[in-house]
Amino acid sequence: MSPGASLLAADEQRAERIRVQGLVQGVGMRPTVWRLARAAQLCGWVRNDGEGVEIRVQGGAEAIAAFVQALREQAPPLARIDRIERQTCALESLPAFQIEHSGSGAVRTAVVADAACCEQCRAEIFDPYARRYRYAFTNCTHCGPRLSIVASIPYDRAGTSMRAFALCQDCRAEYEAPDDRRFHAQPIACHACGPRAQLLRADGAAFSVQALSMLDEVDAACTLLQRGQILAIKGLGGYQLACDAGNAEALAELRRRKRRARKPFALMARDLDVIRQYARLSDTEAALLQSAAAPIVLLDAEGQALPEAVAPGLRSLGFMLPNTPLHHLLLRRMARPIVLTSGNLADEPQCIDDEDARARLSGIADYFLLHNRAIVRRVDDSVARVVDGRVQLLRRARGYAPNPLPLPQGFAEAAPLLALGGELKNSFCLLRRGEAIVSHHMGDLGEARTQADYRRAVGDYLQLFEHQPQAVVIDAHPEYHSSKFGHELAEQRRLPLRRVQHHHAHIAACLADNGVPLNAPPVLGIALDGLGFGDNGEIWGGEFLLADYRSCRRLGSFKPVAMLGGEKAMVEPWRNTYAQLMAELGWPRFAMNYAELDLYRFLEAQPRAVFDAMLGQGLNSPPASSCGRLFDAVAAAMGICRERALYEGQAAIELETLVDQHTLRHEDEQLAYPFAIPRLQNGLPYIEPLAMWQALLGDLVLGTPLPVMAARFHKGLTQVMVRMVEKLCDSEGAAAGLRCVALSGGVFQNRVLLSEMRRRLQAAGYTVLQHRQLPANDGGLSLGQAVIAAAQGLAGIH
Repeated sequence: MSPGASLLAADEQRAERIRVQGLVQGVGMRPTVWRLARAAQLCGWVRNDGEGVEIRVQGGAEAIAAFVQALREQAPPLARIDRIERQTCALESLPAFQIEHSGSGAVRTAVVADAACCEQCRAEIFDPYARRYRYAFTNCTHCGPRLSIVASIPYDRAGTSMRAFALCQDCRAEYEAPDDRRFHAQPIACHACGPRAQLLRADGAAFSVQALSMLDEVDAACTLLQRGQILAIKGLGGYQLACDAGNAEALAELRRRKRRARKPFALMARDLDVIRQYARLSDTEAALLQSAAAPIVLLDAEGQALPEAVAPGLRSLGFMLPNTPLHHLLLRRMARPIVLTSGNLADEPQCIDDEDARARLSGIADYFLLHNRAIVRRVDDSVARVVDGRVQLLRRARGYAPNPLPLPQGFAEAAPLLALGGELKNSFCLLRRGEAIVSHHMGDLGEARTQADYRRAVGDYLQLFEHQPQAVVIDAHPEYHSSKFGHELAEQRRLPLRRVQHHHAHIAACLADNGVPLNAPPVLGIALDGLGFGDNGEIWGGEFLLADYRSCRRLGSFKPVAMLGGEKAMVEPWRNTYAQLMAELGWPRFAMNYAELDLYRFLEAQPRAVFDAMLGQGLNSPPASSCGRLFDAVAAAMGICRERALYEGQAAIELETLVDQHTLRHEDEQLAYPFAIPRLQNGLPYIEPLAMWQALLGDLVLGTPLPVMAARFHKGLTQVMVRMVEKLCDSEGAAAGLRCVALSGGVFQNRVLLSEMRRRLQAAGYTVLQHRQLPANDGGLSLGQAVIAAAQGLAGIH
């Protein structure tokens, strides 16, 4: 329609075919269109089809223009409108506006993310006069379970775990009324016809619910939490373990039983006012907590102190608000937060099956708060933080996955693909029809139960989304479980297998996450992580890459240093310290200058002769240009998490936590720990840490406060990385003239490092790309694999 169309006379009759594309199926778009069209007194119909939502309207030109504007402004809460296309068509006789059945062609499968309880449903469960007063499974079109209950397609009640609950007459009337917010909401139910909660003792003994509450079993569970008991709660996407976060004894017992010594616990509070008692809360963070996704949000601790056992060694707290009616009801009388962590033993996947939960969690929980709606699919809580006003996802799961991500310009004709991700923080990706469906967080594939869950989930997604990939894409590392599974799938389905370099995938994921078009010029990508398979079997982890979607070239790197003991270096940070010091100083020089240090005494007590032989002969000590291992080495040298990391990234996380902000922002730049940029024998420039180690060890000798040292390390590292960018982009080499830098890899989940890098690069005149909708860690890797394989396929590169 021409720009002047809305200026036509109000009484001029007009007919249009309107197509709405984006996240528009299964989110209440059709009843919204119906309501708005009727309010505008338009005739016609709306239906789902293979491209999204199709609308036929007829009426006054101004009324149609106002209708389209209202559709943009009043879209359902869970919808995402990417495009609205309008086309004039012939006038015809049409009835009053109505909702039609799906049109011809393949309708896109409407499986979307689970959504937190909306305000209207929350008001109902606390309204004594409402039909669903204190009903723990209240939901509507705008909220409630989706991915976690879908068993098959098409997405209707019979294809979900709600098929066991026949709608009562009142719920049926709501389900069938277009003007009701529960129109075609598949999980709706009430006290008369839906799931019910049940409270049981873990040992099976009888007890009196009435002695705990005069209301119901959910309220009785609240009383148990207040009395210091540990509960296993059947949540939306899996079992959760809960206790009173202010009860130090309950916390200690939960850690002991769960075998989780230091990894921080997530917290849930009934409202923002409770959170504000314990943490600093910005408007952006408050909005994120209250969003339909309702993730765990990492906040700076402030105000009242919770026991140290909530988040040992950290100054941040992971808070979330209740995301289901059951949780709202459970926390109604809780004046302080509860711990709400995954229902499992350390490193195992979350329980979703009732019998499995009773078997695995009875040794942890005192009581079980159950319900009789099956969980079809494990979906963990999402985790996010706000950095400089921008939302940074750390784990993409409940509330976000599997909502499709539109691919950048140029990918519309790409063949359908299946990309299987990496080994840690795994997700996989279905690429089709100009969009990417990135799975919910699967976790680390080193654990057998997680591997089995991962394989099931891949099959689930292929079936749910009717996906027929024409190729399978894997990481170049041959020993990843995802790579081995990819080989099996490709062989079974007789599909081509594509291998993608790990760090190229990181940068490509960042490009796609920022909507960079397929044919855009290359960027300078900085990929920092623990490790990934590089060229010629090398281990990389601190890389400067000239990259676009089709190819990448390594232009710079961190210094390769041995991983003493191979995988042991990932869990014993001091091994990295020893390897770094031997590579930079050697033992005689270190002993001569730093024998007074506690670090010297610790390393002297180790079997150095064995380790020196390993380093000298290259036995189980592969060199790695890993930024993650450098962080481990520095933390251990400072006495932080020295002997053993009890969860992934612990040393780096605790080092970041120590950073003194005044030193970071105001101390003389010359006092930051210095690094050099020489060249390797092959001519590749690299970040050399010798001067950094000399400065750091000198500060240890002087007794410099650890927060100051942590700040100087972070500041010095960002300084040298910006110098490397300038060296590469200002040279006569391949990156000359580049002004766009993409940041990816798990190390960039370090808030201090990310913020400082962006600030310094922007001050130097560079455009900085960082992740927006996906994690910077390996949770985003599958999208990068998919777009690289798609781009290469479109270019005829195989």
